[in-house]
This record gives sequence, structure tokens and C-alpha cells, in this order.
Amino acid sequence: MPTPTPIGNPPRIYVIAAHPHWRDSRVNRQLMQAAQALPDVDVNDLYSSYPDYAIDIEAEQARVAQADLLVLLHPIQWYSMPPLQKLWLDEVLAWGWAYGPGGSALRGKDCWLVATTGGAESSYHPQSYNRYFFDAFLPPYEQTAALCGMRFLPPLLFHGARSAAHEDVVAHTEVFKERLASYPNWPEMDEIDACPTCVVPEADRPAEVDDFAKVGAAALQSAVKDALARASFPSSNKNNAGAA
Repeated sequence: MPTPTPIGNPPRIYVIAAHPHWRDSRVNRQLMQAAQALPDVDVNDLYSSYPDYAIDIEAEQARVAQADLLVLLHPIQWYSMPPLQKLWLDEVLAWGWAYGPGGSALRGKDCWLVATTGGAESSYHPQSYNRYFFDAFLPPYEQTAALCGMRFLPPLLFHGARSAAHEDVVAHTEVFKERLASYPNWPEMDEIDACPTCVVPEADRPAEVDDFAKVGAAALQSAVKDALARASFPSSNKNNAGAA
């Protein structure tokens, strides 16, 4: 369960919007603008904030730490998220901060996927070209949330974004706004299971920079020794031949 918000303070929401081409967006742009119009909602347009992909990790961690709800807003690209959104996860959700020993910064928060697909819902079917129901592509999102101690909320999806009728886009945007404004008082909240505990062994931690440096130094030292040995080998043979 998310940490209770003190009486008088509204829940804090951080919307991370990632779309590589906002001008081509029919739905995500409307959703981002709707979120920006709401009070107490922090919205970050990743492709505008980090066009060079140089993510400010400390600033992002501070924004995430202050939020009760983390919203991942993006189009589905190749059955996953846009590249800058993935880089954000790689760099911001760090070992010892978001997961692993001491990594409790996100524990008790909620994570909500709000995504669109270009293909119709019927295309996500064993008998259609996407071959799987859309739920088959959700485990990476669910497990990312679980590893960080977050509760993964039922996603809000909009299929067929490329060809959807304008009134359908408007209706979907209104649902999104209502959800943000009413969080965490959603009817289904009491039925959502608490996040499972995922303990990561210390032995499975990512290698530190110092570890890479040590490996590199050892490899260099070994290469130098081999080079010196090869350089001295012909000289030794020549001396032996002359003595014979």
C-alpha cells in the first residue's frame, strides 16, 4: 500500500511522458496536456528535458522520491517503451537506491502504465499479426515495479491510436484526468494485491566502476607481461644458438 498522505496534503503524482515525436501524437500529447493542467501533478516531458539523453539522475530521483504515484505515459514501440524512457529506468532506478540492499526509495509507492498502441486491440490476439494478447507484454513493467517495492496498478490502455475517432480520444483523455484527480480513491484499490517482496542477493549486484577499473588494470598488466615475455624469447634463442 502507498504511504498514507498526511491530512490536508494531496497525493503527489509524477507523470513521466515519453514520446519521440510529439507532433505526430494523436493521443499521448492530449494526455500529457491534460496532466499538465491539473494541480499537484508534476509532469516531465522526457524528450524535451533531455534531448541529448543526458539524464540528470539526482534531479529525477528527487522528483520520484517525492511522489506517491509514478505514471509512465508513452506509446508502445516494438512491444515496449521508447528508448529514452528505457534509459531513464536504467539510470534513475539505481542499485542501492531503488532496489537491492538499502534500495527502498520507491517502496510503498504506486506505478501506473498509461500507454497507447498503433494497432487495434483485435491485433493483440493469437490469431492476429501481434500473436499475443497485450497482457503478454506487461511482465517487464510489472516486475520492474515489484523489484522496486511498488504496487503495479491496472494499466490504462488506448488501442488503435492512429485511426481512433476524435470523440474516443476526448473520452479517453477525460478518463485519464478523472483518474489522476481522484487518486488514490479508485474503486478497485482495495482489490489490488500488495507488492511482492523481491530480495536481490548482494552477489547479483551490478559491477561498480571501481570493479571495472580493477579488471582493466589486471588485463593490462597481464598483456604487458606477455609482451615482455615474447620480446625476450627470440633474444634468448639467438644467444643459445651462438653458444652451440
